[in-house]
Amino acid sequence: MAGAARVVLEPDGDHDGERFEDVDLSGLNGWGSSFLDCVLEQCTLDGTELGRARFVDSVLREVRGVGTDLAEAVLRDAEVVDARLGGAQLHGARMDRVRFTGGKIDYLNLRKATLKDVVFEGCVLIEPDFGEARLENVVFRDCVLRGADFARARLKDVDLRETAELEVTRGVDGLAGALISPAQLLDLAPALAAQLGIQVGAGPGE
Repeated sequence: MAGAARVVLEPDGDHDGERFEDVDLSGLNGWGSSFLDCVLEQCTLDGTELGRARFVDSVLREVRGVGTDLAEAVLRDAEVVDARLGGAQLHGARMDRVRFTGGKIDYLNLRKATLKDVVFEGCVLIEPDFGEARLENVVFRDCVLRGADFARARLKDVDLRETAELEVTRGVDGLAGALISPAQLLDLAPALAAQLGIQVGAGPGE
């Protein structure tokens, strides 16, 4: 990859083979921009507008920010490494062959997003929203999913067995199509019972 980074984003920009390193992109508008074979490393993305942007064969490494807008963005053959994000908006986004490694993302909004052939490894996801999302061939490995929402999600070949922590606070029925471990099933039993309207109480004489 070669080329100097452009400090200023603009709508519908075209970035090919560029490297953005330790650049503050806070509040800038890169709506609809295309990033092909690019690297964004240690960039600040507070309130950055990247809705409908396309990241293809690109790497986002150690990016950080609050309120980053990636609504309806496309990520294909991309990597997100050690990201530190809060309130990232990825609703309606499409991800194909994407790997998330490490990092911590609070209040990740993936509502109505489509994820196919995606791997989350070593990530901490606090209150992620997968509501009405479609997940196919997605793996969560050594991840923390705390306060997850799977309401009306559609899952196919989603492997949750190797998550370090799995807490679903809403939409436990949306896990249909997921693969979980026996221990996880026990952990989810109270939520499943509540979803089905089953009352659990001690038997006579107990």
